[in-house]
Amino acid sequence: MGAGRYSALSLLRGAITGHRHWGRAWRAAEPGGPYDVIVIGGGGHGLATAYYLAKEHGVRRVAVVEKGYIGGGNTGRNTTIVRSNYRQPQLQRLLDYSLKLWHGLSDDLNYNVMFSPRGALFLGHSDADMVKLAERGDALIAMGIDAELMDRDAVARLVPLLDMGRDARWPIEGGLIQRRGGTARHDAVAWGFARAADSLGVDIIENCEVTGFLRDGGRVTGVRTTRGDIAAGRTAICVAGNSGHVAGLAGIKLPIESHTLQAWVTEPVKPMIDTVVMSQTLHCYFSQSDKGGMVGGGDPDFFPSYAQRGAPMRLEDSIAQSIALAPALSRLRMVRSWAGVTDMSFDGSPIIGEMPLDGLYINGGWCYGGFKATPGSGRLYAHLLATGESHPIAAPFDLARFAQGRTIDETGSGPMPQSR
Repeated sequence: MGAGRYSALSLLRGAITGHRHWGRAWRAAEPGGPYDVIVIGGGGHGLATAYYLAKEHGVRRVAVVEKGYIGGGNTGRNTTIVRSNYRQPQLQRLLDYSLKLWHGLSDDLNYNVMFSPRGALFLGHSDADMVKLAERGDALIAMGIDAELMDRDAVARLVPLLDMGRDARWPIEGGLIQRRGGTARHDAVAWGFARAADSLGVDIIENCEVTGFLRDGGRVTGVRTTRGDIAAGRTAICVAGNSGHVAGLAGIKLPIESHTLQAWVTEPVKPMIDTVVMSQTLHCYFSQSDKGGMVGGGDPDFFPSYAQRGAPMRLEDSIAQSIALAPALSRLRMVRSWAGVTDMSFDGSPIIGEMPLDGLYINGGWCYGGFKATPGSGRLYAHLLATGESHPIAAPFDLARFAQGRTIDETGSGPMPQSR
């Protein structure tokens, strides 16, 4: 819990009594209104948006409506990596804006989100890989973002468990590290933003599914939900893998497909690896959680799906690739696996902006990089909703870019469109 809210004695009492004396971290709000803003989606981005609306802009007649429970979607189904070492300058500015917020987020929220700047390391497996990593590093440094190119010996010292042999299945030639990157605790991020937003008067309404939109001609004036109609001046979609579905309720087809992205975690063990290890050649990544489990993942399943489960062979691929890099992982037992539903935009970059209907806005299309953007995305989206104007950092990510040929293609990382 947040520093200062519970004393050591209170924590001890909670350990003995099962925390029965603890109150709710946020109110169980009932639908009210009319609101200035309704945010659809109670994940990290939606809660961050509500918090910054209230804190930065004084917009406190805000409701967050969530079909399930807070943080029950992709916020609770990711691998918690935080970094800003992207290639495209628009994404560099956006993600580094967010990374700077991560470094002070626990203090800002008065809640420990367990942000750990342990470093984010990309491995290079060939001369061509190292050239690409050097180019990326130069581009990052030119933007004032930290990046450090590492040779084989430096990588071996940093992560001794990697197979550095010349006869390895995937030989390692070096790497590129962003030392300000790392991980955070996903559910703590949701809880911290929820509690902070609630303390500023935001209504957080759980178990409230949006089933349609209220309209006045060409303007959206609120939402229809399983708990009744709720009116608002502005309505903000922020629902991760359900972006296409919710936009479809307003008759809008987005340049997005929903894909399943899987992850896995092992039994907890003593410290093995103290940084995030990633390979874009192998399309796998892993790190060690604060509880001791090794957490990893790989490519999405690459077919449209809303299921929070995935194909076993994709999971097997990412595990086999991780073991090839760090053979000691083969000794661990997998505790569980899971999947999130990611909204994959057709250029691999997010969408933050106005929708074709007045009063309706979208924050989505984050592909498999949404968690790292949580505070920055929320703050930039709040600026748009409060002022009606996009922040300069978010302006390139408007929906109109697809029609105008201004796509932001991060090395072709978006999926190939399979349906139109």
